[in-house]
Amino acid sequence: MNRKSFIRNSSMAALGLATRPALPLNPGLNPASTKVRMAIIGTGLRGQNHLSLLLRRDDVDLVAIADIDDYMLSRAKDIIAKSGKKMPQVYTGSPYAWQDLLKQQQPDGVIIATPWEWHKEMVIGSLEAGLKYVATEVILGITLQDHWDVVKAAEHHNANVMMLENVCYRRDVLAVLNMVQQGLFGEIIHLQGGYQHNLRGIKFNNGQHDGGIGCEFGEKAFSEARWRTEHSVHRNGDLYPTHGIGPLAHYAGINRGNTFTTLCSFSSKTRGLHDYVVKHCGESHPSAKVRFKLGDVVTTSINCANGETILLQHDTNLPRPYSLGFRVQGTGGLWMDVANGIYIEGQSKDDDWDAAKIWLDKYDHPLWRRFSNDAEGAGHGGMDFFVVHAFIESIKRKTPTPMDVYDAAAWSAITPLSEQSIELGNTTVAFPDFTSGQWMYRKSSFGLSDEY
Repeated sequence: MNRKSFIRNSSMAALGLATRPALPLNPGLNPASTKVRMAIIGTGLRGQNHLSLLLRRDDVDLVAIADIDDYMLSRAKDIIAKSGKKMPQVYTGSPYAWQDLLKQQQPDGVIIATPWEWHKEMVIGSLEAGLKYVATEVILGITLQDHWDVVKAAEHHNANVMMLENVCYRRDVLAVLNMVQQGLFGEIIHLQGGYQHNLRGIKFNNGQHDGGIGCEFGEKAFSEARWRTEHSVHRNGDLYPTHGIGPLAHYAGINRGNTFTTLCSFSSKTRGLHDYVVKHCGESHPSAKVRFKLGDVVTTSINCANGETILLQHDTNLPRPYSLGFRVQGTGGLWMDVANGIYIEGQSKDDDWDAAKIWLDKYDHPLWRRFSNDAEGAGHGGMDFFVVHAFIESIKRKTPTPMDVYDAAAWSAITPLSEQSIELGNTTVAFPDFTSGQWMYRKSSFGLSDEY
């Protein structure tokens, strides 16, 4: 279907969604004096990071935590005790103890930091319990239907579902967004990013609480190796697209005047995880006999309605330094984070790279200028502070979250779509429009304010 026909056929549905009332700002609310009652479902290592950030805030009362892992709960309790804050109600003993938390505590907001396969159920369960603000770690769901189910639930309950994609708040990423919004790169033509991170030491460990080198995964392992590695055994696709696509979506105005239209993925052969096990534990180790399905490098191409192309890469099974591989190419210039360079036509000298720092300092985003001191000591170079801060401030002000359920669905759906494309022999597949045409009417707002 061409774009003209698409607009004509979807305009009525889009109008209905476009006029759906957002949560209003309470004119009598004083955000500075408001206390937010928060709960955390999942107190593993990632949940503990969020826990620490909430405990640093005077505008948050942590009322409840839930987990089934006694060791992780004990670590969480230690963090709370050292903070001097009141110990929240603890829910444990059952994989569904989180449901009791939601029924009995009725917090203002909840952060979900559990294995991926629980996210859809917990998000929808939170909405059905009456919560209007739900934050979830990536990924949103496993299947494409999972994503539709969450979107429809958020619409039905008129609630906010925000994916805690922290890279959208990375300092250089926000500075480049500032440059994009001010037109330094001209019209955006092509974007690149991905998740290029050696995760072999996370997918395998010795099963002890120190997480040392080993080859265990599943029930015998520690932390993420208990569940995350299984996805590499049984699935082949871009399993973790949101760190790359989140910032790129903001640059391209996705869901706000632009949308993804088609996707095609390719997968390399798989060798990295097997070689890692053999190197560290020998060919006789049980993990060396596992046949991993995930290709070592998965490459995904996406087309956009406004003509931009996007290239994503997922590369977690091979030895390499960490990089998200960002590239922003426009009619006026180029940013490449791997090259640590920026080129702006007519301003950069001699058709050569400028050191990126020159431009990133000049266009440092107002959010970082305002909150850099508050972000000190927060995880992932401070960007964890910003994503949690945005969620809390949205609750306090009773405003929509800066990244919403449509963003979460579009970014996360790349995983099942890439699996489908690879399974069908690298077929190009249509990208679903989770906004039902609303993208044509919505306006970009992310990063345009220094409030939060």
